Amino acid sequence: MSANGSPTGKQPTATYDSAFLKACRREAVPHTPVWFMRQAGRSLPEYRKVREGIPMLESCMRPELVTEITLQPVRRHNVDAAIYFSDIVVPLKAIGVDLDIKPGVGPVVERPIRSRADLAQLRDLTPEDVSYVTEAIGMLTAELGQTPLIGFAGAPFTLASYLVEGGPSRTYENAKAMMYGDPELWADLLDRLADITAAFLKVQIEAGASAVQLFDSWAGALAPADYRRSVLPASAKVFRAVEAYGVPRIHFGVGTGELLGLMGEAGADVVGVDWRVPLDEAARRVGPGKALQGNLDPTVLFAPQEAVEAKTREVLDAAAQLEGHVFNLGHGVMPSTNPDALTRLVEYVHTRTAR
Repeated sequence: MSANGSPTGKQPTATYDSAFLKACRREAVPHTPVWFMRQAGRSLPEYRKVREGIPMLESCMRPELVTEITLQPVRRHNVDAAIYFSDIVVPLKAIGVDLDIKPGVGPVVERPIRSRADLAQLRDLTPEDVSYVTEAIGMLTAELGQTPLIGFAGAPFTLASYLVEGGPSRTYENAKAMMYGDPELWADLLDRLADITAAFLKVQIEAGASAVQLFDSWAGALAPADYRRSVLPASAKVFRAVEAYGVPRIHFGVGTGELLGLMGEAGADVVGVDWRVPLDEAARRVGPGKALQGNLDPTVLFAPQEAVEAKTREVLDAAAQLEGHVFNLGHGVMPSTNPDALTRLVEYVHTRTAR
């Protein structure tokens, strides 16, 4: 953002005055904007239909399919922003890391990184490696018009956790063992991942994404002192790398109530909050100068509509004094969620917050 508040770099002008981008910039909005993590897919029958028989990673590399899936929740729910359909391991696959997304398991890495020699798997990412991303975002921005598109990437810590563990983990014993036992190797691993992540976000921004979100899904497993020392520098490097583009940068993690201030300190313009911390308390922890995103518990959507509305009012009331607020769930849409519940939620937030 330039000194006079006008967009800089390649920021799309068609979306600049959207409610979503205004909220990210902490400006007055016509209504509280809404979007959902994992809105592109999972709970939508039309998503399951077009993905039928197509492996996850392959679906992320087909521009026409990515475009259709990304647009589906915008058409159905009238959300205020689209999020690019992809997966956090896509840039790792693109640079040649031998991995796959196994149904019911998640990303599985054939050769986990456990030594300095294993770092050779991580070369620099170039735009040519992910040309399908550039193509898909071009198609999407043409279709979306004034609706912003959010690009995203996995944060260095979360990517490192998958790479070191070899797949999903509940305890992160191998990743933490490296972090504590070989801090130099750990720092070099995260630094290299920061460069790859920044390059992936730059491709998305230059192709037309209006904002970007960094998902540090597993950062909640860390104590604040460990986060500050061993994770924050790499995340901050990513945010610095895309700062000059002037697009809002969102930072999200799960179980990160004790880390909210540090996550804001890493350089985000918007800090995502899960459902465990009320937004007014989250604002106190984050401090001034940041918008917040969140934070309805995704399981509330399985309750009757009256209960959904009551819990939504709690979130909106807690957000009433925020500098900027983007309504979202405290985590992603659960696969068995009734899509109609999401549509009704968007309409309720829009109506209740209309100014």
